[in-house]
Amino acid sequence: MRLDVWGVRGSIPAPGPSTNRYGGNTPCLSIIDSKGHLCVIDMGTGVVPLGTAVLQNALPIEDDFGGGKGKATVLLSHGHWDHIQGFPFFAPVFIPGNTLNIYGNARTSDRVEAVLEGQMNPQFSPIYTLKNLGATIKFEGVRERQCFRVSNLEICSMELPHGETSALSFQIKEDGKTLIYASDAGYPAEGAPDAIVEFYRGADVLVHDSTYTPEEQEERRHRGLSSYVDAAAVAIRAEVGKLVLFHYDQDHSDDMVDENVRKCAQELERRGAGQIEVVGAFEGMTLEI
Repeated sequence: MRLDVWGVRGSIPAPGPSTNRYGGNTPCLSIIDSKGHLCVIDMGTGVVPLGTAVLQNALPIEDDFGGGKGKATVLLSHGHWDHIQGFPFFAPVFIPGNTLNIYGNARTSDRVEAVLEGQMNPQFSPIYTLKNLGATIKFEGVRERQCFRVSNLEICSMELPHGETSALSFQIKEDGKTLIYASDAGYPAEGAPDAIVEFYRGADVLVHDSTYTPEEQEERRHRGLSSYVDAAAVAIRAEVGKLVLFHYDQDHSDDMVDENVRKCAQELERRGAGQIEVVGAFEGMTLEI
């Protein structure tokens, strides 16, 4: 499967000269499986350039979204605005004939729909309602430890603590390879629970929240996000192959992200896990898994 990165920031978009290298859009990844099926993970502002790429046929996907014959899967980790705010601007949703199957962190499909409908309120959006979109949109609530198959992908969910709420981590497998998406993970001070570590166990690629430095984490643990030290610790316990840092604080410049990636590598080395490769996710990054 192919992983593409479209948005990497947390909380709010952070465009500007100090964030150009890693990017300022909020979270969005895409997966393309061996059959050419498109799976979108979170719909922050990064989903806007993804939509452009889809309509320009710039990705190796099987469906013709520009001609209204596209079908995509969307995985929503949770409903915070930085993870959904790009949805009303994802160009394929305006084309009749396209279909989006949206799996979200909720007990019912109605709740997933209500979260996205809420930001379409006329007070916030000139589109007014989901009913004004051209594509067919289907919703399904996903609970913890739920598994399902989409095209050639096997997908399972795990609930992550995220402050006063929760976010879903997604385990995505194809042909013996495993990707874990773990944004907005706020573990307790003693570290990730064993069940979460086992969910990550042996992943080829772990995309993990790295919002804070350890010093910021001490002051902001109640917000339910991770530091790069938290990411390194759980990567070591789960014995993953590659750690991809993600969901950077909006106030962190590219130079600061560089430093956090460097220090994370040092942390892995210090703990005897230098074999785990660590990289910082950036907009335009592509990984073949």
